[in-house]
Amino acid sequence: MSRRRTLGTQKKIALLVGAAAVAGGGAFLAATASNAAQTTPEARTKAAQDSGVCQGLATALGNNQRFIEGQRADPDAQSQARIENREAVVAEIERKQAASGCAVGESAQDPRAAQPPQSGQDTGGQAGDQAGDQAGDQAGNQTGDQAGGAAQAGEQAGEQVCAGSTVTLSGEGGAPAASSDRFPVGTKLRVTNLDNDKSTTVEVNSVSGSCALLNNAAFEQVREEGKFLIRRALIEKVG
Repeated sequence: MSRRRTLGTQKKIALLVGAAAVAGGGAFLAATASNAAQTTPEARTKAAQDSGVCQGLATALGNNQRFIEGQRADPDAQSQARIENREAVVAEIERKQAASGCAVGESAQDPRAAQPPQSGQDTGGQAGDQAGDQAGDQAGNQTGDQAGGAAQAGEQAGEQVCAGSTVTLSGEGGAPAASSDRFPVGTKLRVTNLDNDKSTTVEVNSVSGSCALLNNAAFEQVREEGKFLIRRALIEKVG
């Protein structure tokens, strides 16, 4: 009788150990499934450093956010209008981040960008001028040069590209130039604002998250006064 009770006890211990092992395995599988569920969305979202497109969008977003912060820190009579226009640009960039699979709202600063605006100045205007107040005068002063440039560009056969795309500015300084997510560096693009018939021909010099993203100087040549987004744009590849 004693031997039978001993064997019974050993069997019970073995059964308990087996049950514990099964339970532990189930917990491990549950934890693994939980971790997989948590990491899967992140795996589908590209960080800025992992994608040239995302990097370009993040840089453009950071430049525009910095401009808005500068306007709020040192406002003038035109600051509110500038902020509202730039907020529309920010919303457009975030929409493109979502469409490109990038982290929406992720921003970065471009070391080539102009210094933060001071005394309400617009970084997209000429040095020392307030773009909000003097954009019309600047456009008038540039009419002759722009007309000559448009006539010269008109002699070139342009291939329309990026149909339906809007055009924004990157917030970068320097000579007139563009950045693009589909055309290599050195490509020449002609951008026409169909709302005011102004046109500029620029060369792609970097990567961005848009078909054509203009820097401050290039955008100034085709902008409408007080606006930072071209909703009706004709983009042509001319070289």
